[in-house]
Amino acid sequence: MKALILVGGFGTRLRPLTLSLPKPLVDFANKPMILHQIEALKAVGVDEVVLTVNYQAEVMLNFLKDVEAKLEIKITCSRETEPMGTAGPLALARDKLVDGSGEPFFVLNSDVISEYPFKEMIEFHKAHGGEASIMVTKVDEPSKYGVVVMEETTGKVEKFVEKPKLYVGNKINAGIYLLNPSVVDKIELRPTSIKKETFPKIAAAQVLYAMVLPGFWMDIGQPRDYITGLRLYLDSLRKKCPAKLTTGPDIVGNVLVDETAKIGEGCLIGPDVAIGPGCVVESGVRLSRCTVMRGARIKKHACISSSIIGWHSTVGQWARIENMTILGEDVHVRDEIYSNGGVVLPHKEIKSNILMPGIVM
Repeated sequence: MKALILVGGFGTRLRPLTLSLPKPLVDFANKPMILHQIEALKAVGVDEVVLTVNYQAEVMLNFLKDVEAKLEIKITCSRETEPMGTAGPLALARDKLVDGSGEPFFVLNSDVISEYPFKEMIEFHKAHGGEASIMVTKVDEPSKYGVVVMEETTGKVEKFVEKPKLYVGNKINAGIYLLNPSVVDKIELRPTSIKKETFPKIAAAQVLYAMVLPGFWMDIGQPRDYITGLRLYLDSLRKKCPAKLTTGPDIVGNVLVDETAKIGEGCLIGPDVAIGPGCVVESGVRLSRCTVMRGARIKKHACISSSIIGWHSTVGQWARIENMTILGEDVHVRDEIYSNGGVVLPHKEIKSNILMPGIVM
């Protein structure tokens, strides 16, 4: 079975982290975002993953060589010379996806995090006998999204309504699809949208079905949603694999600490914290709702909340980092500095307080 992951884009919403790595390789819960997806696909029998890439393709390929060997799964790239939207890449990768077997293939947006119920989706797809299945998720404010209007009993999709003014439903496209190869024939080789062009055609032919996603869902393509996604992911881990979470007298709530990280005495860590490989957290540090990425050092009595600390960065003693502060790779914050929502580009030293949210060049 095959899968296509839409990698595309420049990851501008997740800068400054994507200035160092393409977005799918940015760590989420201590491993690259895309690895969560590839592992879940492998678990349901997918043996070939195609990535649509147009930015930093070499970096992606080098990283994925290791993954390919480790997971024993074939990973290939389909190179875009221009951005092809969300449907164009399927036409571009046609030769890799359509092999004459007639077997359906998965399509995923690379920044969607969930419990990936692929097994249930395969069963759903077989049962309805249509041409395409899409995963939908329920949201509280459907007016901000494109809403999928569907029959509740069968899941048959009737239509799509973009940012409705009046209530038509609360289910939105979750960016996870299972498609028959015949869908590729409906897509022209040009920049085109799967949501706006391809799916409405299939829905009009009454062969598009939607399955409501069980469990959590989040598009983690921007910092605030990344932090929310971490909370939801750790909460799911608590229910499904609690042994993976860290426990101890200094831990509050759901916390994930890599086994190679070092934590000092008298810290208070949690809730909703991920601490990556090789990190050093010195004594008396307070961490909550944050990610500390590989090789970072948090010095004594620093306090970090609702923030992302990039790879190999340092936060000084008694520093206070909060309100969606994002430190890019190799950023060094001096002792006793305060940052309120600073977005700091890689390889900077911060010597003075950041009192208002803003970008530090």
